[in-house]
Amino acid sequence: MPTGDHDEAWYDDDAGPVARPYTVTGGRIAPDHGQLDLISLVVARRAIPAGAQLFPEQVRIVERCQRPLSVAEVAAELDLPLGTVRVLLGDLLGAGLIELHEPPTLSGVPSRELLEALLAGLRTL
Repeated sequence: MPTGDHDEAWYDDDAGPVARPYTVTGGRIAPDHGQLDLISLVVARRAIPAGAQLFPEQVRIVERCQRPLSVAEVAAELDLPLGTVRVLLGDLLGAGLIELHEPPTLSGVPSRELLEALLAGLRTL
């Protein structure tokens, strides 16, 4: 219940995030670099240089991506919307702080050998 005191401040976890996700991305809703599929793998390339101007969320991304994580895992671990994480990752990619490994795509029709192996695997079930 509001007390009417305009100087009231929250200092605990109940206050929620200090900045809304759109403020972290500068209002951008799409990354400037990379496709960033849900299953794309993100890996930190190098340590954060001294004096780098990064948001705390970007620092957390680089720290967590010392081992490969998918874009979806990064969003889940940071508890941020996927769109926000994609923009932050795009900025980190542009700065050369992360690598992005896109999932392989099938070009054309799968080979006969692949389909036969899949059929054999299904029959063993």
